[in-house]
Amino acid sequence: MPFTIGLTGNIACGKSTVAGILAEQGALVIDADKVAHQVMAPPGPVFDALVAEYGSAILSAEEAIDRKKLGAIVFSNPAALRRLDQIVHPATSAEIRKLVGNAVEPVVVVEAIKLIESGTYRICDSIWVVTCTREQQIERLIAKRGLTSADAERRVDAQTGLAEKLAHANVVIDASGTLDDTRLQVDAAWSTVVKPNITNV
Repeated sequence: MPFTIGLTGNIACGKSTVAGILAEQGALVIDADKVAHQVMAPPGPVFDALVAEYGSAILSAEEAIDRKKLGAIVFSNPAALRRLDQIVHPATSAEIRKLVGNAVEPVVVVEAIKLIESGTYRICDSIWVVTCTREQQIERLIAKRGLTSADAERRVDAQTGLAEKLAHANVVIDASGTLDDTRLQVDAAWSTVVKPNITNV
């Protein structure tokens, strides 16, 4: 089995940036959000369960899940968000486990915002948590995803607190500074945490 890094943190905190730096080091990056998108695609049991739960109003013109429509429902309703997680997480976690098991790379990174909450962290050898300020999260959501300030705040506030993630952390990366600052932290963690556990990277 590869050495598996669980990479997490709240929305727009810099996880993808850290994942990109790890990919440059030769790691295979598994993006849990992309895996979730795949398991939600029709036809399939997750797709059917989502339509049964939220109705056909969440579908696009192509009869697929419209993630913007679904997001508008769940990010303003904590109960609806919990139900979404209950439907999507098990299938996503199972698929991630398969991908890790089939990997030929010596290091795999599982990038997942709900790594801890979904239980996927249990297959990881090291948990890395990326942080930044709440203000930066909101600014990044507005700039990169075109959200309004109110929508960005709702997305940030819908997340579970960072404390649970930090309680599981082996490595904390502060992505509130420059890209160079972040890269220095990732490179240091790679040298001290990853390299001693692998032989061919």
